[in-house]
Amino acid sequence: MKKTALSKFTKKADKKSAPAKLPVKELLAKERTKKERPMWFDIEPVGKWTPALTHLRRDKVMKKIIDRIGPCTLRPRRDYFVKLVQSILSQQVSVAAAASMYRKLAGQFVGKKVTPADVVKFLKESDEELIRSCGLSRQKRAYVLDLAERFHSGSIPSHKFSKMTDEQIIENLTQIKGIGRWTTEMLLIFALNRPDVWPVDDLGVQEAVKRAYNMPERPKAKEILNFGDKWKPYRSIATWYLWRSKDG
Repeated sequence: MKKTALSKFTKKADKKSAPAKLPVKELLAKERTKKERPMWFDIEPVGKWTPALTHLRRDKVMKKIIDRIGPCTLRPRRDYFVKLVQSILSQQVSVAAAASMYRKLAGQFVGKKVTPADVVKFLKESDEELIRSCGLSRQKRAYVLDLAERFHSGSIPSHKFSKMTDEQIIENLTQIKGIGRWTTEMLLIFALNRPDVWPVDDLGVQEAVKRAYNMPERPKAKEILNFGDKWKPYRSIATWYLWRSKDG
């Protein structure tokens, strides 16, 4: 990577308008970080969701939740494959069991780095007893293998996700065994940080809506489908706050 010329940061500026100077080392680090991030990462981590919070605060109930929880800490991630593997492992088991399975699986690879190519090789060529020691059922093994093969072959265009619509990504990923709409919605929210995802099938969201809005029973998916319209185009952020509201 080319070094940024020091003169870029040491050039004298008008004393009246010049901001407080940072050490050259810090300025260089900030410049490198900016260049290394993909375009859709090029956002300020502080204040990123300010417009969303301003919009959501129009709802008096949501305003109270936001004031209690504090700033939204959603940050984009690029480890799509890893997050999808973890989502498959978490199906129908406890959080602790899923975490244990992932640790054991990751422990089979150098640096505990889980990549599509290594997972395909491990699940196809390793001793059966070794694979079972990771805690994967036959079904989970088949799902993870299908996911790894598709990522490895390039049939899942993850490098194009930033330019694809939410529905295009959902359509693409739900072709994979064990990956449904809910799992893809979680990826859209937590990895891609798409701002307007509304996972109506999520039981946690349904329960949070019930509690926050004093409903007698937990609403079903079709009943809250239009409930989030008032939060558009920031339903992902509203969802995040609803989940967090259940913690206390």
